[in-house]
Amino acid sequence: MSAAASAATLRTVAFLRRFVKPHIQSLTAPLRAVQALVERFSPERRAPFAPQVSGDWNPTSGAAVATLFYLHGGAFLIGSPRLFRYASREFAHAGFDVFAPAYRLAPEHIFPAALEDVLRAYRTFIEARPGPFVIVGDSAGGGLAVSLMLRIRDEGLPPPVAAALSSPWVDLAASGASMRENEERDPLFTRKDILLGARAVLGRQSARNPLASPIYADLSGLPPMLVHVGADEALRDDSTRLVAHARQAGVDARLETWPCVPHAWQLMRFLPEARESRAKAIEFLKARVAQTAAWAE
Repeated sequence: MSAAASAATLRTVAFLRRFVKPHIQSLTAPLRAVQALVERFSPERRAPFAPQVSGDWNPTSGAAVATLFYLHGGAFLIGSPRLFRYASREFAHAGFDVFAPAYRLAPEHIFPAALEDVLRAYRTFIEARPGPFVIVGDSAGGGLAVSLMLRIRDEGLPPPVAAALSSPWVDLAASGASMRENEERDPLFTRKDILLGARAVLGRQSARNPLASPIYADLSGLPPMLVHVGADEALRDDSTRLVAHARQAGVDARLETWPCVPHAWQLMRFLPEARESRAKAIEFLKARVAQTAAWAE
């Protein structure tokens, strides 16, 4: 991790803070329109061995290190596997067979719709394909990844060997101290924005439901995880508390806090920090796959 933010990140943060943050609540509809346009010209590519599962399949060109489940973000309000295909491809180029499962979005489909969809996809994949599996998730997808691993554990399904999470949204109650401490510094979100998004996702359900907000769950028995988050994010303490609670539960959990970067900076491929963060996630996942294989011998 760099000791200071790059010039590209500083310029990006200034732009987001000035031109995007003031209008963040009104962007859902236009972003959904962009998503529909992208999907119109990007046909869905389902996995040939699991054609019944909606999603996007990006296999690597050679022998795969593992099957990687990629859970996209978008506050559960926007996003789709095809919209984030460019991110999936980065992991496919690194040697993973990547599948990004489609999941239903709010407010049309409230919790636990997204979790049910990705759990159903995971069940199908482990029945149709040998392991190992790893999981990557950013933002809402990061929180969804933790909830998915909780369901995998509770149902006794074969678990992934590791997870790499970017700024996971794991507390829909927005109770972390950084929600207020970083409200001005965050380039994108205020606490109010996050709470409004959470209400759209939850309907009348509790924000402290441990599967909606896994910060309140028993995290024991989860796979090793690497968590990256920005120091100035309103969501910073979702990550710091997640890692602290996971460690208390005996999980191998690692946290890296990055200076200045905006939320979900890993998706901004023009930033040096995005490439560095992704490279560290790939290194972590490959190391855990190799370690698991060594133990099995």
